[in-house]
Amino acid sequence: MSKALKSMLIAGAAALTIGSLPAVAQQANTLTVLRVIDADKYDPIRSTATAAAEIVYMLADTLVSIDFDMQTIKPLLAKSWEVSEDGKTYTFKLREDVKFCDGRPMKAEDVVYSLKRWTDPASKSPVSFRGGPVKDIKATDDYTVVYELKEPYADLLFQLGLSFASVVDKASVEQLGENFGVQGFNATGPYCWVSWTPRQDFVMKKNPHYTWGPEIYKDPKPQVEQIVWRVIPEQNTLMAAMQAKQADATYYMPYIAIDTISRIPGMKVQQQKNYIYDAFMGFKVDKPVVKDEAIRRAVNMATNKDAIAKAVYFGKGAPMQSLLNPTVLDFDPKSASMMPKFDPAAAAKLLDEAGWKVGSDGVREKDGQKATFTVYGLRNAVNPRISEAMQADLRKIGIDMKIQLWDATVGWGKLATQEFDAFYMSYPYVTANEALNLYFRSTQTPTPNRMNWKNEKTDQLLATATTATDDATRKGANAAVQQQLTEASVWVPLVSEPMWLVTGERVEGARPHGVYGAGLYKGLDIKLKR
Repeated sequence: MSKALKSMLIAGAAALTIGSLPAVAQQANTLTVLRVIDADKYDPIRSTATAAAEIVYMLADTLVSIDFDMQTIKPLLAKSWEVSEDGKTYTFKLREDVKFCDGRPMKAEDVVYSLKRWTDPASKSPVSFRGGPVKDIKATDDYTVVYELKEPYADLLFQLGLSFASVVDKASVEQLGENFGVQGFNATGPYCWVSWTPRQDFVMKKNPHYTWGPEIYKDPKPQVEQIVWRVIPEQNTLMAAMQAKQADATYYMPYIAIDTISRIPGMKVQQQKNYIYDAFMGFKVDKPVVKDEAIRRAVNMATNKDAIAKAVYFGKGAPMQSLLNPTVLDFDPKSASMMPKFDPAAAAKLLDEAGWKVGSDGVREKDGQKATFTVYGLRNAVNPRISEAMQADLRKIGIDMKIQLWDATVGWGKLATQEFDAFYMSYPYVTANEALNLYFRSTQTPTPNRMNWKNEKTDQLLATATTATDDATRKGANAAVQQQLTEASVWVPLVSEPMWLVTGERVEGARPHGVYGAGLYKGLDIKLKR
């Protein structure tokens, strides 16, 4: 597509949609942020959605924070901590100046309540496992929390930096019950709950007490009086709203528009190069056809990831040449060298040698079984185009891939079934150990281990990495898992999805973060020009 044509399309889209945009009052000290999807609720232990995390990070704090490099742990509610020699006990010293939005001082008992609420199996939180094998969490005084584990858990500090581990107000939880995070919320974040209209707006106001922002920011206090998060599902409409100055910021700009938007006077476009949100296709390894490692490897070899990154992500995404993102903690370079390269001719030869012969209809066959499989996925902005590109690539080597994409309202339920042979997914993570444990432990079947990958060696290596008390052991075990899974072609890594923060002329100091998809994280350092 030529630059001129692209500009014309974007301008045309803006002209067509501008009249239908919702009215947005650009108040002097109100920041309007656009996004494309809402969450089902904002209780940190009840939702796994990145749309929930981006709100919760502003409403609540965690014991520690994660730096912009996505690898360094920094203090937040805990000003310091110590880890016992056996790796089982973490002792956190809390700040003494923290207050909830209602003005009540935060104490150790609040932290204990919140962390137990998260990790207790009785809470039935879908993310309770992230807290590790908890033995006990207790307060030894008003500003000391002791987190005891049954065995070492190498990923604990990173998990304590995720929104699921947010400290919340017990009284608010008990008062609202199931409606906590739906009708209200009280915590210690830089912003406080004002109102939520599902699938439309979320409004938050500055916490007047807040002075304890993480040291990764220049200013520990929020500068913006109010933030309005507005949902605009249609990307052309979102783009037009930014161009019309009806909103101040978004990190959901269509990839096709990034270059054009960056040339508009007053607009600023920034990329978070350490952002981790990767797209892949996974195989159910016990299903007919795809249980054959030759089929899985051939799919890897025949998929033109460079072309997908260019055509679907308009050159803004990075083709994935490894199982995990190269920027992640404990990434293994050797496993990347083992990843099959794009080579359709070699893929066809591999299938020939494995006994998959091309039939009269162009589809391969072996022992009476056609080389066909069905892939499920969510119907979003990229999956239709990714799946069509892969379908065409695979047809060239005699594999027939059938596509079934679902709206998100039913899609997650469909992805929890055994109906399909492969699936599309994109996901955020902060360490290799987190990603590998999340998707490949036997205990994680049937979801999120939708591959039905049950392997004793994998489980043993992950247990070694997870309980390691030294870096070398952890890295070595995580590396071995990456190599094993790469060799088995359990996934087809596709594209590392980029994060681009677009801000308007009123905005100063904004910087993209991106932990668990939260582009603005705490929303600190942001100021609005008068």
